[in-house]
Amino acid sequence: MIRFWKSSGTRFRLHQGYGGQAVPAPSAPLWSPDDPVGGFLDLLPENHSIIRNLAISPSRAKYAANRHRRRAIPACRPSPIDADPPRRLTFPPICAKNRAVNVAGKHYRTIWLESPGCVRIIDQARLPHEFAFLDLRTTADMCAAIRDMNLRGAGLIGCAAAWGLYLSACLHAGQPDWHARLQTDSDALLATRPTARNLEWALHRMQRALAACATPGDRLETARAEAQAITDEDAEFSRRMGQHGVALLREIAARNNGQPVNVLTHCNAGWLAFVDHGTALAPVYAAHDAGLPVHVWVDETRPRNQGASLTAWELGHHGVPHTLIPDNAGGHLMQHGMVDIVLVGCDRCTAAGDVANKIGTYLKALAARDNGVPFYAILPSSTLDWSIRDGVKEIVIEQRGADEVTHVPGWNEAAGKPATVRICPAGTPAANYGFDVTPARLVTGLITERGIAPATREGLLALYPERHADG
Repeated sequence: MIRFWKSSGTRFRLHQGYGGQAVPAPSAPLWSPDDPVGGFLDLLPENHSIIRNLAISPSRAKYAANRHRRRAIPACRPSPIDADPPRRLTFPPICAKNRAVNVAGKHYRTIWLESPGCVRIIDQARLPHEFAFLDLRTTADMCAAIRDMNLRGAGLIGCAAAWGLYLSACLHAGQPDWHARLQTDSDALLATRPTARNLEWALHRMQRALAACATPGDRLETARAEAQAITDEDAEFSRRMGQHGVALLREIAARNNGQPVNVLTHCNAGWLAFVDHGTALAPVYAAHDAGLPVHVWVDETRPRNQGASLTAWELGHHGVPHTLIPDNAGGHLMQHGMVDIVLVGCDRCTAAGDVANKIGTYLKALAARDNGVPFYAILPSSTLDWSIRDGVKEIVIEQRGADEVTHVPGWNEAAGKPATVRICPAGTPAANYGFDVTPARLVTGLITERGIAPATREGLLALYPERHADG
């Protein structure tokens, strides 16, 4: 069911605890103005004015002489407070006063439990021209939403898979063949998007949580609690990645003598791709909200144009200055000193630091290396695949339908409605590889919820020492 947004807000009762387990109240406040990184809540302004897009003149090239030289990063920048998952997560799905607004004066998450047996998502297939909701009531509904990209993005796909198994529990928890039905639904969800690691990770976590449940009521409550915990964790980890990444933007801003920090990003790795905050855009939002001058070069990101349709929409609603560019313009901008840093998301990262992301990311990394521009991938630990060493050889690259290449969706101004047009001769064959792999040697660093590390196995193990046992 499609439901359009309305002006009235809704408040939700918070689910307390982590992983469905009740925990005692903390002995210290959840947030302290003296410890904005360590606290769980960011007290941000209630409203942000919409700022006109900022275009950077080519004359900015004169500032590029020495600012864009590649700098070595420390062996690791872990944050001690991030060593363990939070004990209490407090992120309501919608209209939270402690969070910055992100759509029309309100705060939204991308996915939430609307009512028992009903998961609501923002229908991203209708953006940027329409802002609408989609209600999902079965695992088949969730599979279709993931496959048809009503929802997309590594983190959000993982959370959606978790809620998909919750919907499975709603329908089958009381049946004698419960475990078999759960496995069937899990397999169906896994088949929707093979490249995204988060999806696989979330399904395994849900299955482990449900394995010991003996009664239908226990199965249903465990499925709900674990899906909610995964969702809250995604939002919190994204917030932490933003706090780690904003330190890099502060360093650049200090050298820029008042000029905006120019960030180049590819595809959409903002809050629409996760539950909240996002990955690649999380430091941008943190910088903007802190008053740092920041400007984003937004790759259109063919063939589905997630940059043009989603990233530009996000940034515009948050008031972040940005400029939409053709995919092939990034190298030119770097040559002329108009890019300070490249920030991208990640759908799967190997134990050696190879990064799989939207097709075209590899070319941006090559251009960044040639021009001395730092290139960072931002990802939560759920995106790390410790079983893979060589990303180019081992990561399965999703191939999508040819019509995404041969046809372009848009808005028919004359008719006042969405339209899709063919941009090539009828019958033209097309290949549509959804992702490519950027080798670790081209990645300046990896930003996770635990800190910043070099794109190496040693760097990742410094952040995640518990993974030494993986070999």
